Amino acid sequence: MMRRIQHPGKAGEERVSALPCEAVPVRVTLRAGQSVAQAVQSAFAQLGFDFGYLRLDGVSFEVLRFVTPAPSPDDDHAAWYSATYERTAPVHVRHAGVHLGQREGAAFLHCHGLWEAAADLPDAGHMLCDDSILSHDVTVSGWGLKGAGLVSSHDPETNFVLFQPQAMTHAARPNALLVRLLPNQDITAALLDLAQHHAIATARIEGIGSLVGTAFRDGQTVQSHATEILILEGQVHGGKLDLRIASVGFEGRGHTGLLEHDVNAVCVTTEILVMTEATHTGIGAPH
Repeated sequence: MMRRIQHPGKAGEERVSALPCEAVPVRVTLRAGQSVAQAVQSAFAQLGFDFGYLRLDGVSFEVLRFVTPAPSPDDDHAAWYSATYERTAPVHVRHAGVHLGQREGAAFLHCHGLWEAAADLPDAGHMLCDDSILSHDVTVSGWGLKGAGLVSSHDPETNFVLFQPQAMTHAARPNALLVRLLPNQDITAALLDLAQHHAIATARIEGIGSLVGTAFRDGQTVQSHATEILILEGQVHGGKLDLRIASVGFEGRGHTGLLEHDVNAVCVTTEILVMTEATHTGIGAPH
């Protein structure tokens, strides 16, 4: 049975926000001594992008600051964050993903990751991009976005300030959807419905978000009522959708595996790129 969560605000009727965009593959070099925020923004700006998504697999930090999910201390939110953790060099990241968007007219990043740590230490969470410093130059891959980007605004349902897809300049060749899924719907079913609505037969899925607990196909579970996730590998193919993810709950330890279908409800939000090289007229119409 799928778990659900009660947020302080009223749930709106629209549960999926999706905009067509062009996702342009990029490789960028992030410079040692800079914060993740400085390095990512600078690298994308040099290529002419204000919005994008990067995989930060293999990055190393001299300082890593992060938080993990935690129960809310009051009734203003359904979940909250832990106190800030700090790790110092060397911190080697196994996998991470970061969205570059905007908040109040300035660049803003949202990043989840999984890193190497001793068994008694947190090894996954929400990485604080302004306060985490790279220890080495590193070249990473991702996508610059045209036509749509993630812009922060207050979300009445959850009472958080969250990224929302927003239309930008015209995308000459839409090949992707920039998606936000709202709470209390199964992430896999919602994305598969979206792909079918837009007649997308094959797609790559990237992104981050949160779930109400996490249930894996191999029987693993993360019981915390709020977990943060990173999509490690996602694919639509042959009418099916598989998501291999990393998930972290209140205990701060990362779990990885394939998501079980129909039981993993979105907790607060998800921010996802659904990318296909197919050019179908349906992809140009918001869902």
